[in-house]
Amino acid sequence: MTIFSHPSFARHEHVSFIQDAATGLKAIIAIHSSRLGPALGGCRMHAYSTDDDALTDVLRLSESMSYKAALAGLPLGGGKSVIIGHPSTDKTPALLEAFGRAVEHLGGHYIVAEDAGTGAADMRIISRQTQHVTGLADPQRGTGDPSPNTAYGVFLGLQSAVQDRFGDTSLQGMQIAVQGLGHVGMRLCALLHEAGAQLWVADPLAERVRQAQERFSAHVSTPEQIHSTAVDVFTPCALGASINDHTLPELHAAVVAGAANNQLLRPEHGDLLRQRGILYAPDYVLNAGGLIDVFYQHGEFYSSTRVRAHIERIPTTLAKIFATAREQQMATNRVADRLAKTMLL
Repeated sequence: MTIFSHPSFARHEHVSFIQDAATGLKAIIAIHSSRLGPALGGCRMHAYSTDDDALTDVLRLSESMSYKAALAGLPLGGGKSVIIGHPSTDKTPALLEAFGRAVEHLGGHYIVAEDAGTGAADMRIISRQTQHVTGLADPQRGTGDPSPNTAYGVFLGLQSAVQDRFGDTSLQGMQIAVQGLGHVGMRLCALLHEAGAQLWVADPLAERVRQAQERFSAHVSTPEQIHSTAVDVFTPCALGASINDHTLPELHAAVVAGAANNQLLRPEHGDLLRQRGILYAPDYVLNAGGLIDVFYQHGEFYSSTRVRAHIERIPTTLAKIFATAREQQMATNRVADRLAKTMLL
């Protein structure tokens, strides 16, 4: 199989494969589109089972970043990178610096930020070798961590989906199952709990689950079963493909709205959700708050007020997608993809 015939290759402009023997770095950088501006996207570090899994992930993620930036109204293209390795055991400063040199080699066509398995401290190390990095801790810009604003955008988008499905934005008493309690998932739980929602949670790390129990009086499920919980909203906040051939028939929620990227294993799963009467909030619309945050961080002037105001446009975009999907009898992911693609022409 060549890159051009790969099932997830969507006319990407550029794909780089990086290997550095001295540090053990194995990475892929994918730029899907620079039609609207330089490609900005996070660097995910994960112990992929195979190299093809890593390639599939970076291709799908970079494509969705193009759509995310377009629908968020940002002058950015879509890109993403993955480092193959376990972030707890394989990550070293030397490895991150080698990755930074690879980013610098692209001359600003790709701007890197944090993602699953990397953080603001890692971006600081990468910045030793490249200026094309954002999400750095700074006295004028905060911690550099975009996850609070990602969670805020998901919260607003989830409210919009609840209003469309149930006729009210109030989350008081709403039953919500959150899959994944990382930086975004835990912050989102705090917002949902404050809004009066009843929470069911799952995460591979027992300590995170314990914290959610203590802080939010959350009910506990498992990562393998939480999708089948009888709740109003299923909220995927872990890795992608949580909606697939196995999980979709077992869903009991009326709404799927979460922070995870690429929640649908295939676009057809959006059609199947619609057929079952389940409202899906397209993930790259819902989780755009982090991208909006790092975009402003990369600029000359940062204003938390401007960032929040921009994130607060997310419900308007979702409402438009929901209305169009009803009018044209289409799945919401199809509507969002079509709208984004027209902006990239």
